[in-house]
Order: sequence, then structure tokens, then C-alpha cells
Amino acid sequence: MLPTTAPPTTKATPGTIIKTADSEFGEILFDDTGQAIYLFDKEETTTPECYDECADEWPPVLTEGTPVAAGGAAADALGATIRSDGSTQVTYGGHPLYYYAHEGKNQVLCHNVNEFGGLWLVLAPTGDAAAS
Repeated sequence: MLPTTAPPTTKATPGTIIKTADSEFGEILFDDTGQAIYLFDKEETTTPECYDECADEWPPVLTEGTPVAAGGAAADALGATIRSDGSTQVTYGGHPLYYYAHEGKNQVLCHNVNEFGGLWLVLAPTGDAAAS
């Protein structure tokens, strides 16, 4: 009889860090560099609809490993979805996540902005849009 061994354990590669910080809209989501994170209210599932010119203005929050929650972000709200180009986009509370391309670190310039057929809103740690 051959000895049996347990399969090797693999640790998930950590990916993009999603954290919370205070803003003029209350506590909201940022990445670990201080870039504010948005949802697109037109998207009602985890399937992204923002591509081409939309994605140039609102780049998706991508990850190469398992997204990591920090601060007040909820680990169980984090997820990921595959984009049409094969890249992996971070989701939170069922929403694909985006940045605004013309915004600096620790800035929130585009909460409640209507572009590309829907509203762009920063997220509270609950996964809902922050109050305006």
C-alpha cells in the first residue's frame, strides 16, 4: 500500500486592496493608493457594461489576485468578475468597481455624475452608493 499525502496547500495571491476613508460623502471606498472607487448604477449585475470610451474615462478597478479588504471594507462584499478582454475586475456588493481617470489621490470629484447612460457614485462600506 502506498502512503498517501495531503495535497499541497496553496495560498491565494493577494490582489488589489480596497479600504475605506473619510470623504465629504462620509466613509467611502478607496484603493490602497488613495484613489476613490465608484459604481456605475446602470450595471445591475456583476457583468461590466463600461468599455471603450467609457472605460477610458472610468477605468475598471483590476486585480491580478484575490481582492483584499482593509479598514472598514467588508471582505465578504469583495469579489471579482471577468471582463471581455480576460482581465479581472474587482466587485463590491455585487457592483463592478471603477476609478475616475481625471481625479487625483484622495479626491472625490465625480460623485453623482451622469455619463454614459447612468450615474457614477462612490460607495459606502455597505456596498450602497454614498449619500449625496
